Amino acid sequence: MKKIILLSSFILIGCVKHQPTHAPVGGILSEKDLNISKNRSKNLNLLERNQIEEWIKNQDEAFFPMSLNYWVNVKELQNQTRKNNGEAISYQYDIHDFDLVKLYEASVQKKEVVFGRFEELKPVEDALRYMEKEQEVTLLIPSALGFGTYGDNDQIATDMPLIIKLKVL
Repeated sequence: MKKIILLSSFILIGCVKHQPTHAPVGGILSEKDLNISKNRSKNLNLLERNQIEEWIKNQDEAFFPMSLNYWVNVKELQNQTRKNNGEAISYQYDIHDFDLVKLYEASVQKKEVVFGRFEELKPVEDALRYMEKEQEVTLLIPSALGFGTYGDNDQIATDMPLIIKLKVL
């Protein structure tokens, strides 16, 4: 009888619903949680911007800020003719970390992708809109515009800024 009571107690304890340690997906965050998240993102963005700007100072090549908060090695890229939604483009790119280590052996290559239907990082799409055929650029992308706080669950770590070498085919 004692065994049955003891076993029943363990089963009941296991069935108790525990308070989640974080808001569930689609759940509502408190004002405090939102402020913590906002401040973390703001501080991380400022830190990464400073680190990228320091990195740029130590390079032989010049990099220029773009309006979406990334840098490119082509001066006045945004002054080139901008492609519109519906136009197609073929391109390839390689992803590197800031130690210039290539993160994936094979290049990402896409053929006849239509603007307005992109499934790429926003800086890649933005730069491609201004690039000409056969043009190559290097993008410096803060983690918030890359793979963010989750990485890609493979080679790209959490909160990792990236260097992307991009070419229009």
